[in-house]
Amino acid sequence: MEQRFVGTSGLRVSALALGTMAWGRETDAETASEQLRAFVDAGGTTVDTAMSYGEGRSEAILGELLGDVVPRSDVVLVSKAGVSHRGGRQMVDTSRRAMLASLDATLARLGTDHLDLWLAHVWDENVPLEETLSALDLAVSTGRARYAGVSNYTGWQLARAATLSETALVANQVEYSLLARGVEDEVMPAAEHVGSGVLCWAPLGRGVLTGKYRGQIPADSRGASETMGSYVEPYLKGRPSRITEALVTAAKGLGRPPLDVALSWVLDQQTVAGAVVGPRTTEQLEEILQSSLDPLPEQIATVLNEVSG
Repeated sequence: MEQRFVGTSGLRVSALALGTMAWGRETDAETASEQLRAFVDAGGTTVDTAMSYGEGRSEAILGELLGDVVPRSDVVLVSKAGVSHRGGRQMVDTSRRAMLASLDATLARLGTDHLDLWLAHVWDENVPLEETLSALDLAVSTGRARYAGVSNYTGWQLARAATLSETALVANQVEYSLLARGVEDEVMPAAEHVGSGVLCWAPLGRGVLTGKYRGQIPADSRGASETMGSYVEPYLKGRPSRITEALVTAAKGLGRPPLDVALSWVLDQQTVAGAVVGPRTTEQLEEILQSSLDPLPEQIATVLNEVSG
C-alpha cells in the first residue's frame, strides 16, 4: 500500500487508515484482531482511534492487540481527544486538563508510551484555543505524541490554530467524499496554505458509495440500525442518490467496484494524505483491501466532479 507524507511534515501514513470507531460496539475483539492482521499484511500502517470510540473500548481492544497480533513499531497510531459520552450525551471539553488527562488514559489503554499523531477531536467554543493548543504542544514536547493536529476544524479555525500553535499542526481530519465536498471551499485551501495534510473520514459516504443501499436498506447494515440509521440517512435520497448512481455507472465502465472508484477519487485530491475506512466486518475490510486505488481516467474523474460538485 502506498505510503504518503502528511502535509509538509515528515510523518508518513498509509493511503488507507484502518478506522476503529466500530470496535467494542459493532465489532468484537476477535474480529478486530482479524482486521488488524489483514490490514497490516496488506501493507497498511495507520490505525485511527479516539478516546470517545466505545467510551475507550476501541483503544483498549487495540492495546490488547499491539505486540501480540502486530508489533507496535509496525503501526502508526492516531488518536483523538476532546469528546466523550456520558449518559448517552456527547460532551465536548478541549481544556488543557481534560486533554492531557485523556492522553494519559489513552496511552494506558493502548499500552504504549506515545502516539504517532494526536488530534484535538473538535473545535470547542467554550475553551480558549490557546489552551487547547498548549495541550498539543506539551504532548509533543514531552514525547507522548510525535505529531499533533486537529479534527473537524473549518478553514478559518485551522488557519487560526496553525498561526497560534507553537507545534506544527500536521493534519486536519474531516469528512470528505463524493457525497461531502464542502471542505473543498475553505478547509483544503487552508490546509495547503499552512502545510497540513487532510485525513478523510467517511470516504465511502458513510457506506453509501459502496452501492449496497441502492433500492433498499440491507437488514444488517448501519442504515437499518436504530443507533446508526440517522448517520447514514442523509445520503440515501435525492442528490446523494444520483451521485451514487453516476459512480456505479462509472465503476461498471471501468470494471472496478464502486468503492474502489470512490476511494481512488478521494486519494487523487490535492492535500489528501489518507482516507480512514471503518469496516465493521473482516469481509468488508478485505473487499476494501482488494481495491486497486489506481488513479481514475481523466474523463471519468471529470464526470464525477461535475455530477458531485
